Amino acid sequence: MGFREDFLWGVATSAYQIEGAQNKLNKGLSIWDVYVRENNKIYDGHTGDIACNHIQTYKEDVKMMKDMGIKSYRFSIDWSRVIPDGYGNVNEEGMAFYDSLINELVKAQIEPCITLYHWELPYEIYKKGGWLNEDIVQWFGRYAGIIAERFSDRVKFFFTINEPQCFIGLGYLNGVHAPGLKVNLRDTFEMAHNVMKAHGRAVQMIREKSKRDVLVGYAPTCGMTYPYSNSKEDIEATRKVMFSIPEADNWTWNISWWSDPVILGKYPEEGLMKYEQYLPKITEEDMKLISEPIDIYGQNIYNGRCIRMGEDGRPVDVKRKDGYARTANNWPVTPECLYWGPKFLYERYKKPIYITENGMSAHDVISKDSHVHDDARIEFTRKYLSELKKASEDGVDIRGYFHWSLMDNFEWDKGYSERFGLVYVDYETQQRVLKDSAYWYKDVIKNNGNNL
Repeated sequence: MGFREDFLWGVATSAYQIEGAQNKLNKGLSIWDVYVRENNKIYDGHTGDIACNHIQTYKEDVKMMKDMGIKSYRFSIDWSRVIPDGYGNVNEEGMAFYDSLINELVKAQIEPCITLYHWELPYEIYKKGGWLNEDIVQWFGRYAGIIAERFSDRVKFFFTINEPQCFIGLGYLNGVHAPGLKVNLRDTFEMAHNVMKAHGRAVQMIREKSKRDVLVGYAPTCGMTYPYSNSKEDIEATRKVMFSIPEADNWTWNISWWSDPVILGKYPEEGLMKYEQYLPKITEEDMKLISEPIDIYGQNIYNGRCIRMGEDGRPVDVKRKDGYARTANNWPVTPECLYWGPKFLYERYKKPIYITENGMSAHDVISKDSHVHDDARIEFTRKYLSELKKASEDGVDIRGYFHWSLMDNFEWDKGYSERFGLVYVDYETQQRVLKDSAYWYKDVIKNNGNNL
C-alpha cells in the first residue's frame, strides 16, 4: 500500500512571487505593486518587480520542471494582469502569457492547476472598497468565468481562493501584508463573508463557462493539531482544538469559519456565538451560494500543535521540547501534522484532499562544488511525506501533494530573505540551480513515494 497510482506529485508558486514584469504586458496595478513601495514594509525594501523573471523564463522553467519529473504545477493567475482594473476589459497580452505557459506545460505532460486568487487584488478594485464592496462577488465571478472559458480545454484543476486566513488576517487585521491596514473587526467579518460569496460565485461561473468537466477546489490554510498519544481522550481533545474558534483579535486563524460554510453549508455555531456582535447580515441565499458544491479540497499545511486531554477534561497544549527542530524562519518542524491534519479534515468534510502547499525555508547556499546541499529540506520533506503516506494507507482520500515551492521567490513581507524552493535562484543573474532536494524529490516521484 501507499499513495494511489494516479497520485498528483507537484510543485506550487504564485504570480506575484515569481513573475516579475509588473509594469509590462499592459498589466494593471495590484495591491502588492503599491504596498511594496511603502517605506519599512518589506524586508530591505525588496519588491516583486523582477522576482524570478518567470514571464521571460517560463519555457526554461517548464523544461526544468520536466527534468525534475514534476507531474503537476499549481500556479496562480494575476487578476490584475488579465483584467487590469479587475472588472473591465480583458488584457489579451496578459492572457497570452498564461495561454503560452499552459501550452508549454501540456507539451511537457505536466498537469496545469490554476489558482484564481493568490492575493493579487487589482488596485482599482481596492479603491472601490475591495473585499468590503459586495460587488466584488460578481467581479470575481466574472473573472473566474473568463479564465475557465479560455483555459478549461487544457486545464482540469481550478482552485478558487488561496489562504483567506492570511490575506484577510495579515492584510486587514494585523496589517503586515498588502494593503497593510488594521481595520475594525466588523469590517473584517464583512470582507470574509464577501470572500466566501466570491468563492461560491466563482464555482458557479467555472461550471458555466468550462468547455469540459473540470475539478473545482479551494485552498485554505491554518495550523494543524496532533495528539500527544493515541489515547481516545487525547485524540478527541486534539480534534476539538483543530476546529475550535479563536478569540476575535486573531479570529482569522482557524479552519472551521472558512471551510464549514463551503462544504457543510453553515458557519460554526461556536463562531456565530463568539463573534455575534461583529457579524454582517448572513442570509440563506448567501449560504446556498457559498456552499456551491466543490469536487476537491486543498489544504496548505506547514506545522501544528501537540494537544492532550487535561485532568480537568479540557484540551491542553503540550509544551514543545527544549531545542525543538525549526526551519530557517523559526516555524516548528512537526511532521505529525501531515497525518492528523488530513485525517481530521477528511473525517469532517469527506472530500478528496490535495496538500496544496507544504515545504520549508532553509539557509541555502551554493557550495564550493556549485551544488546546493539542502539536507534539512530533504529530511523535512521525507518525514512529512511519510506521515502523509501513512494517512493515505489509513483510508484518507489523499490525491496529490504540491511542494512549496518550485523555486526561491519573493516571500511577501520577508522579501527575498527566505528560501523555500527546490530550485535555488540567484536574483542578480536569474540563474537556477537545482538543489539536492530537487533530485531527491524526482526520485520520490519516480517511485510514487514507495522509497520513503
